[in-house]
Amino acid sequence: MMRGHLGQRFASTAGVAPKTDAFVANIERFVAEQRVEMVSFSKHQRKDDLTQQYLQQFDADEGVLYVGRAQEKARVVRTERRRNAATGMTYPWVVDGSAMVNHFYFYCVDQDFGPFFLKFCSYFPYNAKLCINGNEYAKCQLRKRGIAFEALDNGVLSCADPNALQRICDGLDDKKIDRLLRKWLARLPHPFDRFDRAAGYRYGLSILQAEFALTQVLDRPVAGRIFFEQVIRENLDIGRPGQVQLIFDRRINRRTPGRFRTRVITEGVTPSLHVDYKRSRIKQYHKEGQALRTETTINDTRDFGVGRLLKNLPELRRIGFAANRRLLEIEQISHDCALGDEEFQHLQRPRQIDGQRAPALRFGDANAQAVLNAVLMFVFVARGFTNKDLRQQFAVLLGKRADEISPGRMSYELRRLRLHGLIERLPKTHRYRLTNEGLRTALLYTRVYSRILRPAMAPPVPAAPAGSPQALGQFHSAEDAVNSWCDQAHIAA
Repeated sequence: MMRGHLGQRFASTAGVAPKTDAFVANIERFVAEQRVEMVSFSKHQRKDDLTQQYLQQFDADEGVLYVGRAQEKARVVRTERRRNAATGMTYPWVVDGSAMVNHFYFYCVDQDFGPFFLKFCSYFPYNAKLCINGNEYAKCQLRKRGIAFEALDNGVLSCADPNALQRICDGLDDKKIDRLLRKWLARLPHPFDRFDRAAGYRYGLSILQAEFALTQVLDRPVAGRIFFEQVIRENLDIGRPGQVQLIFDRRINRRTPGRFRTRVITEGVTPSLHVDYKRSRIKQYHKEGQALRTETTINDTRDFGVGRLLKNLPELRRIGFAANRRLLEIEQISHDCALGDEEFQHLQRPRQIDGQRAPALRFGDANAQAVLNAVLMFVFVARGFTNKDLRQQFAVLLGKRADEISPGRMSYELRRLRLHGLIERLPKTHRYRLTNEGLRTALLYTRVYSRILRPAMAPPVPAAPAGSPQALGQFHSAEDAVNSWCDQAHIAA
């Protein structure tokens, strides 16, 4: 830009200094002409709270609420003087750096998108940031169509036409977002003048952060709060690398950057569950005592092998909502994984299914426990698992090496799981996945065994002669231990 477009003999940021001065002057002129306030943000001030105050006083269809100014750290381009070692002559050299510079926030209201802001850095290369809220877009479209709805903070509580609302949400695409940007760039002060834009120096949109949320409104909020507290208790290990890679369907090894953890954060009396993956995360919380909000925030699209350009929004939407749904499905089934007595008894003995003998899956049997624990490790893998995949996990759970378990042995295990309807084969592949029935069965077997049966067997078992006072006391001690574990598990003994 500096040598070609601005015609400088040497590349130097001195040539763009007049642009910076003109840009700031245009902003000040715009504030005066439009009669909007220029607000200097103080340190740690919540911009959202201030914006809400301006929104309450705003009664037009669209326009600028106010302009904010803040000093923030930014990537900038500087010119430094270097010296040629051979000739001793000095010359300018352009380098990347960072500096605390003024940023200008234009908080606006659009008739199609509602509240949004556009932020400009006042220093070359004049990076800009557009922030929109899809929930506000949906509310604006509902109003324009005359569809009655009840608002929820950053969401919709109820709607007269849910199908229309879903179509509105699905219709928010990259082209509409790009049109919003072009529309307001034409109205607001711009760091590049017409000469610059005619030469091709225009803003392009890329994705800095994308958030995809599912809000499930509860018909019994109190029961929903109890459900979510149990969800937190049951999923404290979901942030482990082995679990996270299943939710996001991404391989994790020792070189994978980022922290992998589960955090339970309590703000006031409302807990929230956070699961981190590289620079992205899933957050789940009970919203306003009325709904369960599950949201995936992608802070770096390359965490999932996706480019940053706005045209990649559909793929990011697929990834984000798929992660939300996988988490919700496992939580739903794990919360109610009980089997009927008749079905449970069918699993305890061999039986004929469609003319084939289905071996039993006896509760407490080491092989049955190991294979059901192993299939649970693939519950979030959309592409399913193979004989080899399952054999690796099955062997570890039995305390063996993978080469000690033959493929034929795993074929036997896969066959009995399939005949009992616990897994199904993916069409035209040699891969399998858990059925809903299989997930409920695996959760019941593994959780009851590991959380109730095994701990309850830890207290001393009556070993004194039958009928003696010592035997009676040991029996009561064991009974009390079982009752205690049942109470902790919230089941009736």
